[in-house]
Amino acid sequence: MTITRRGLGAAMLAAPTLLVARGAAAQPAFPSRAVRIVVPYTPGGVSDITARLLSEPLSATWGQPVPVENRAGADGVIGTEAVARAPADGYTLGLVSVGHPVNAAFYRLPFDTMRDFTFVTQTTATPLVLCAPRAFAPNTPAELVNYAKRNPGVTFAGTGGVVRLAPVLFAQRTGIQLEYVPYRGSTQAHPDLMANRVNIMFDTVPAALPHIQSGALKALATTGARRSPQLPDVPTMAEALLPGFEAATWGMIIAPANLPPAVLTKLNTDIRAALTNQTVVDRHKTLGAEIVSNTPDQMRAFVQAEMEKWVAAARSAGIQPQ
Repeated sequence: MTITRRGLGAAMLAAPTLLVARGAAAQPAFPSRAVRIVVPYTPGGVSDITARLLSEPLSATWGQPVPVENRAGADGVIGTEAVARAPADGYTLGLVSVGHPVNAAFYRLPFDTMRDFTFVTQTTATPLVLCAPRAFAPNTPAELVNYAKRNPGVTFAGTGGVVRLAPVLFAQRTGIQLEYVPYRGSTQAHPDLMANRVNIMFDTVPAALPHIQSGALKALATTGARRSPQLPDVPTMAEALLPGFEAATWGMIIAPANLPPAVLTKLNTDIRAALTNQTVVDRHKTLGAEIVSNTPDQMRAFVQAEMEKWVAAARSAGIQPQ
């Protein structure tokens, strides 16, 4: 076969186009297979419910399965480490809570809270409520502060994480002393709280709400940026006493560090769209959780600020990572 100079030139011009086409064919659009969401907690909590609610609209958008995998243990550390060690390709995500930055206050972690992750978007926010038994004298945060200054030995129930550290931060901001009484969970703490064997608790609104509605507990303040829709007559802590005071449980989607920018952009866009799904919104309302979404940069800055706040609170209370 004879190749002319003109034919050779045309072949050379066509070669880059062929290479680009072949390269494009080798890089299918994301996602081209199942995207796994790791939830590092037991089934049934807000993080698990959020992941399962998001799974359906995301699967419809992507045309791929979005399975949810619970990998509980060590206050979320085990499952979160699995996300950190996964390939940075977008096919392994995690749905973690405020425990992600708070754990840096309590544990020597097998990963770096900031450096080993890509932060995709926040998903939810659930405020805490400062509650007390009906028999406890103070009815407002200011009255609680005055009471604690006159009556040393005021106790608070804590279950770990932000529920443990919110009263520490409150005590620091108001200059009072509070004594910590540990519990394994809210259901274990509530009987003692209602019986006034322990004086106060900063609990999640959904956990405390039935006892507040029944009259067994009273709400002194909530700790979100806005009033809780479930407790609209209860002021925020910022309104009642301490401007800028916020303490909430929240959720976010994370991925391994160094996620490709195009993949991160698609994940952020599609997950934020899924968070507007009416079923997702309505179900979270019943849980007392507000849907929240943001950009990756906003999420990273928020996590950094949360970690600094809670680690500082823990260190000032003499809590060291174990």
